[in-house]
Formats: sequence, C-alpha cells, structure tokens
Amino acid sequence: MTKKIVEFANEETIEGFFLIKNLQVRADKNGKKYLDIDLTDQTSEINAKYWEASEEDFENFFSGQLVKVRGKVNSWQDKLQLRINKIRNVEDTDEYKIEDYVPKAPGLSSDFYAEIMEYIENMKDEDIKNICRDIYEDNKEKLEYYPAAQKNHHSVYGGLLYHISTMLNVAESLSKIYTFINTDLLYAGVMLHDISKIEEMSANELGVVSEYTFEGQLLGHIIQGIKVVNEKGKKFSVPEEKVILLEHMILSHHNEPEYGSPKRPMIPEAELLCHIDMIDARMFDMNKVLENVDSGTFSDKVWLLNNRKLYKY
Repeated sequence: MTKKIVEFANEETIEGFFLIKNLQVRADKNGKKYLDIDLTDQTSEINAKYWEASEEDFENFFSGQLVKVRGKVNSWQDKLQLRINKIRNVEDTDEYKIEDYVPKAPGLSSDFYAEIMEYIENMKDEDIKNICRDIYEDNKEKLEYYPAAQKNHHSVYGGLLYHISTMLNVAESLSKIYTFINTDLLYAGVMLHDISKIEEMSANELGVVSEYTFEGQLLGHIIQGIKVVNEKGKKFSVPEEKVILLEHMILSHHNEPEYGSPKRPMIPEAELLCHIDMIDARMFDMNKVLENVDSGTFSDKVWLLNNRKLYKY
C-alpha cells in the first residue's frame, strides 16, 4: 500500500502512486536539465527532483497526471524533499483509484454551490442578485472542481467554492455585529472577489492547476473579475454606481498595493471583505500545517505565514 506523504520520514525509501500537482523542466548549475515536480496525495504534498530525467521524460510527464514513483526522502533547507530514482505512468494492471490521490475540500461542491445560491436568492437588491446569479450559473461546471489557488490556500478540488462558502458564513456573523453594513454588497464581494480565478488559471477536472492562462498572467483575476462584473452590469442595465461599488470590492480585496490591489478599501464592506479573505486563508493554511504536527511540538517555518513556526498544543 502506498505510504502517505504526511507519513514520510527523512532517509527512508518510498514507492507508490502520487499525483503530479506541478511540473517544471529546470537546469542545474552545469546546464543539465532535470524535472522539478510537486507530488501530492490527499494528506499533503512534497517537492521532488528527478535528476536523471531523459528527453523522453520531459515529454511523457505533465501536471495532473497520476504516476508511480520510487525514491528516497531527504532533508533540504529544513524541509523534506524526494529524490526520484524511478518514475512511470500508471498502467492498466495497477490497482488504484485516482480520487484517492486528489486533495479535496471538506465537503461536497454541490452543497457549497447550493448554499451560495441560497445567499443570492435571499438578496433584496435585484441588480446585485442578477449579476451574482448569472455569473454563478455561467460557471457552475467549472466551480465544481476549481481550486482557489495553484499552490497556496484552498489549492484543492472544490477549494474555490469552499473558500467562498466559509467566507459567507463569517460575513453573515460579522454583519450581525456591524449592522450598518449593506449585506447584499458584502456577500456579493465575497462571491465575486476570486470568481475569475477560473479564468486566471488552467485547471483540469481533478482540480489540479497546470499553469496560469495567457490573460491570467497579463491581467490577473482582479482585473478579469472587474471585466466580468462590468459586462453583467451592462447586460442587466445596472446603475453605474452599483457596478462601480462591486468593482471596488474586487479591486481592493488584497488590501495593499504590493499584494495586487491598486486601491485600498474605501467603503466599510470592502474593508470587511479584505479581512475576511485573509482570516479564511490563514485559518486554512494553519489548519493544514497543524494537521501534520505532533501535540506539544512546533511546525517548520511556514513561508505563507511570514516564516512563522506554529505550535500545536
């Protein structure tokens, strides 16, 4: 039986099936090409190097592919890494279920989608409701499997819907405290802030992102999201002010210019959105890290969390 990545230990030899989450052909300091691969299963992921890769290997392996791997675990810069000795495509005689190797959100995408649609149907503002409903109905199929990122928070099958669903629950709770908030605007911001991740990234039906799209690289999901809202606003003849407010929610949700937002939040709903987004991303990442840490010990430094160590009590 394939050993789970979360169970890997330094200096041990492993053999089993893993999903290629990301793959790059790189060159070492002498110019020799090799494969730099991120392998994953339902428990975790690990970076792997295949130094002896051939020209044929560069053509045969790709992101989103299930492979059988043999290699040795080692430690590099305080992180476990895998040195691959052998790698091959799965064969008809292999016994496996590919869904066993796909990290998934903790719940059904259909349930997350239904919950989001319920929030939409309960909106009082018909203009905002029409825009949100149309965008979600247009993208229902992709939303079933799309992650919220290639490598970072919620980078799992159905991760985008899960992220949005969780954020809506947080937004609803906060709106009961800050009662002056326009909940339709806040909920719409939550629903739309990352919606164009489905256009920014290329993902297969396993929820594995192979690359960023041409437009995604040149524009990014913030600008792409604004374009979508603008188009829907024209379709439903929504007043300009409402369209601009929705666009501002998307534009400012990264809060800081260095994180990609050309404008900082200038309305209370946008201020709440950027903090709800950060909270949900941080909680997801912290939970993921601590799942693999023994009680009474510290994690390794986590780059996504400003190189902090986490303690599990």
